[in-house]
Amino acid sequence: MGQSKRLTILQMNDSHAYLELHPEVFIEQGVETYRHVGGYARIATIFNQAREENPGGVLALDNGDTFHGTYPAVASKGEALVPILNRLGFDGMTGHWEFAYGPEQLNKLVSMLDYPMLAANIYDQQTDERVFPSHRIIERAGLRIGVIGIAEHIVDKTMPAHFSKGLYFTLGNEELPGIIAELREEKKVDLVVVLSHFGFPQEAKLVREVDGIDILLSGHTHNRLEKPVIINDTILIQSGCHGSFIGRLDVEFSDGKIQSFDHHLIEVTEELVPDPEVDKLVNAVMSPDRAMLEEVVGQTEVALNRYYQLETTMDNLLLEALLDVTGAELAFSNGWRYGAPVVEGEITVNDLWNMIPTNPPVSTVEMRGAEIVAMLEENLENTFASDPYNQMGGYLKRCLGLKMFVKVENPTGTRIQSLFIGDKRVDDEKTYFASFVTVQGVPKKYGTNRKNLEVHAIDALKEYLKKNPSVSPGLRDTVRLV
Repeated sequence: MGQSKRLTILQMNDSHAYLELHPEVFIEQGVETYRHVGGYARIATIFNQAREENPGGVLALDNGDTFHGTYPAVASKGEALVPILNRLGFDGMTGHWEFAYGPEQLNKLVSMLDYPMLAANIYDQQTDERVFPSHRIIERAGLRIGVIGIAEHIVDKTMPAHFSKGLYFTLGNEELPGIIAELREEKKVDLVVVLSHFGFPQEAKLVREVDGIDILLSGHTHNRLEKPVIINDTILIQSGCHGSFIGRLDVEFSDGKIQSFDHHLIEVTEELVPDPEVDKLVNAVMSPDRAMLEEVVGQTEVALNRYYQLETTMDNLLLEALLDVTGAELAFSNGWRYGAPVVEGEITVNDLWNMIPTNPPVSTVEMRGAEIVAMLEENLENTFASDPYNQMGGYLKRCLGLKMFVKVENPTGTRIQSLFIGDKRVDDEKTYFASFVTVQGVPKKYGTNRKNLEVHAIDALKEYLKKNPSVSPGLRDTVRLV
């Protein structure tokens, strides 16, 4: 056997610009618990330790959803994070919510980074040319490593149009075999690593279809994979969200292949000593707005989180505020995954920005019952499609004012068994008055008389909490699987 070489891969995925410690949900001994974790200064400490243990043998990669999700990120259009991320020393990233500021701003952000944005599946609409490199070759631990990026493909399909202006996105499954062949046959790489933001179900299908991927770093679906999943000889890992965890994969390589590997899902605990330089950079970002963000605007009697597929306490609070400010019968929002929990007790301005960092205007629309059914059936398909490639986003659309009984295993268009608005079965011909936020709440093809109000989501939440200083937006069994 030839001399063994040890490569350490560090993964950060879906950190959503959580610069500091924040609450996180843990399911332990069968119950939901909360503790403070995360922050880039503590992530830096984990990276530093790995580099000390394996000098010249560490590859650090970021799956994206990095430049968006908290007030400092949105207020600076991502720019506040650049010095921090450069200090962490990544070797590459791919993207999804990075497009929230539009392609022009994303290009500016990428130009400021010390490492590339990699995306084999994003093209210019006019030229059909890739807008970012598909891959790069990195030498670490005496190995040549080909890293291929695959960005989230739903950006031009379900997200606001300005995200993808002038661009189109493919699945990338047709492009991958040719890139892998080039890397192995022409560039003579030892390992092929795919850095993806598709989501675990789609990536599991992808590696079944595409041979030659040694390691796939998974993102988007916020899975905490405590053990790697092996499919078609590919090692898949994913490492939670909000920067609460870092994935570490140590690979022993000899005789042209991986001989063994060791994986750790590392919790970014409060006890970790923050890296002083990164801590200073984070404080410089946070200090100007800290007093504003720490203002207490209400109390919650139940923990608010966004960790469940069908309904969440955090979104129920948002939807209650929409109903209150509009007087609507129904309220809808997107099934976002991001948003650190709010533990029982004080609600701050920072918590509101974490819930809905886009701070869109509150909107209203008139919808016939048949349109509501069609919209919800479409959303059920986007969430639970039997073909993972047809899954188009986060969790189920959040709803208030209705009750839906669903057979999730049914074919497209037949999942809703019963739908009630208020206490009456939905009337296909009746028009209902609904409130929502963003086109992901109610897509443009549904309803009439769409209006954007002058009030935005965070102001609506503040006003609701002013009227209701203590809230308890418990689960209401809005969606029931039958």
